[in-house]
Amino acid sequence: MQPLKILNNVQKARLLHSLLIEEIPAFLGYLNELTETVLNDRERITAEWQDPMFEVGFWFELATEVQRVIAKYPKDLHKSSGVFADQLFDGFLALFSVHALVQYTANGGNAGPKFIQAVDLLFT
Repeated sequence: MQPLKILNNVQKARLLHSLLIEEIPAFLGYLNELTETVLNDRERITAEWQDPMFEVGFWFELATEVQRVIAKYPKDLHKSSGVFADQLFDGFLALFSVHALVQYTANGGNAGPKFIQAVDLLFT
């Protein structure tokens, strides 16, 4: 295995899924809820947007794409670390998915302590 510091987001997500597969359904549920919240609260998010790296419209595009992926691969995202990692953590989509992981573990939610530690180790 490669050192953690040189793993990319896809490799990290694949490792997270492989190690803690039982935690993935709850995270995917949270991820789906987050996309709904983002897309249903566009006006407030637009008014409060302060990220200088990209426009708020791009954030909405990422949320829409995450929804599309969840709808297209509902069972595979749960069962396959490759599909989970390749579909949600590759390219720009990783911005939204990593943000969701960090928010999910920071807010407690249904995340177990090992999942919280793994996300912290891999993505923060």
